[in-house]
Amino acid sequence: MRDPLIELNRVSFAYREGEPLLQQINLIIPEGQWVSIAGANGSGKSTLVKLLNGLLAPSEGRVYIGAMEVMPDTLVEIRQKVGMIFQNPDNQFVGTTVEEDIVFSLENRCLDIEEMKQRLHQYAYKLQIADLLDKHPSQLSGGQKQRVAIAGVLAVEPDIVVFDESTSMLDERAKRNIISLMKQMRAERRYTMITITHDTDEIAASDRVVVLNGGNVAADRTPEELFQDEKLLALCRLKEPFHMQVCRRLRERGIQVGLHLGEKELLEELCRFNSKK
Repeated sequence: MRDPLIELNRVSFAYREGEPLLQQINLIIPEGQWVSIAGANGSGKSTLVKLLNGLLAPSEGRVYIGAMEVMPDTLVEIRQKVGMIFQNPDNQFVGTTVEEDIVFSLENRCLDIEEMKQRLHQYAYKLQIADLLDKHPSQLSGGQKQRVAIAGVLAVEPDIVVFDESTSMLDERAKRNIISLMKQMRAERRYTMITITHDTDEIAASDRVVVLNGGNVAADRTPEELFQDEKLLALCRLKEPFHMQVCRRLRERGIQVGLHLGEKELLEELCRFNSKK
């Protein structure tokens, strides 16, 4: 296994004297891995990721990013390493134009003008928003707004990118575009990614799924293992993705296709199979 980039060591969290939202969490995430955090509402998913960049502090235990413990005197460095994209992109806009919004995140890193310009255009191109730089946020669609939010985070060049239900407010087309972007990011192996999600397509694309229940880690599986476990799916309030159901039915009929295939790969496999008949 690669060296751990994220480590939670016996971490618990509660608001003041309330019931603990997280209880004795032990979790290691190596560099370059894409981990989905799944679980029913109230299971502690968002609380867990807010501990990673110091938005919340654990009641007990320790949180490490690399060799650095998340503490008040390390927060500036930690927040340069951990970028977060939230559910509602409107809550992340601070500029009056797309360009101002992306540049604002770079100004906070005290970069020189030429470096800021280079990163602005590099990530605007990467996120396919170069033609939107002079637009006001109110002129953008939901999917475009989320791409701008992602560009602002990636321009800072963090090691870890957290997507906190970032596709849940998007229409189907915009959601698929964002998941496609996540897949591209995973293929680069430049980022360690954490996605909090109820979306089974998003989970299926990840390397690993950590299931939370009642503030505890209930399971730590591959997506395939999760989707084959009816009890775990029920615990997460999830259903097996349709394309994986199709793969399973085909295998039951003697057609050997991998359960890990995505929709596009499954269609290509079916076309190849049909051409052999």
